[in-house]
Amino acid sequence: MATATLDPADRPPPGFTGGAVTVGNFDGVHRGHLALVAATVRRARAAGGPAVAVTFDPPPFHILFPQAPTRPPLTTVSDRAALLHAAGADHVVVLRPDSALLALSPEAFVGEVLVGRLGARAVVEGYNFRFGRDRAGDAARLRDLCASAGVGFEEVRPVAAGGEVVSSSRVRAAVVGGEIALAADLLGRPYRIAGIVVSGARRGRTLGFPTANLADVPTVLPGDGVYAVRTTAGGATRPGAANVGPNPTFGDAARKVEVHLIGFAGDLYGQTLEVEFVEKLRDTRPFAGVADLVAQLRHDIAAAERSAT
Repeated sequence: MATATLDPADRPPPGFTGGAVTVGNFDGVHRGHLALVAATVRRARAAGGPAVAVTFDPPPFHILFPQAPTRPPLTTVSDRAALLHAAGADHVVVLRPDSALLALSPEAFVGEVLVGRLGARAVVEGYNFRFGRDRAGDAARLRDLCASAGVGFEEVRPVAAGGEVVSSSRVRAAVVGGEIALAADLLGRPYRIAGIVVSGARRGRTLGFPTANLADVPTVLPGDGVYAVRTTAGGATRPGAANVGPNPTFGDAARKVEVHLIGFAGDLYGQTLEVEFVEKLRDTRPFAGVADLVAQLRHDIAAAERSAT
């Protein structure tokens, strides 16, 4: 398995061509994306070539609308590639789009990119796939273009959960709303973030519950609240309790991620800490005083240990 980052005019490495291809942003790599990859693997095996997932960095939207406000993704590009590989993709192409690529007509995109550069023998896409200049191409058009080029095509039906279609926007809404159980159902795994441990106010240490404060988290943060989590740092995984949001008891309005690693004593400053959200325990709220806060923290940590162990 390999990942290649390419400019639009680049040729993929040897071994990337002659199989089945699926193209998309794949942000979050949710259950709908997993269905696309599974179908791509089936078509690749039938074609005797690799299953290739093509994603973008940055997303085409950022090229087309550079003045639009940017939102953090659900997954970094490296995590996205790793998740696509874990789903079964033999290779991942991270395509760096430019205005020329996005100006290609649907016909040119199929002829020049999918067939010409990737040598696709089969193409797999979702029911709502759009491509080409001004998003002029849809799944029906892609089917016709593939047929004209002698390339197989498969349209994957939407994947539903709770009576609604699984989508990246739905996952994002669940994460932002603190509905991490729903997010996990849509993703097929718990939602995860990662950041660098930095020095904080050290209040947790004085209260008897030291916390790792995360900075430089590049992905979407869950909504404010206290969560049971699993943490990974230096190859070791431990249960923990995380607070996302402000600390109103001390008048601190800044939104932060503070994680107490249960049973850990040591220094994590400067290290990357991965945090997997298992269960939301409660909303963030102020307490009358330190004693009430400490009592609640004991309860939170006990609940987190039961949930995340």
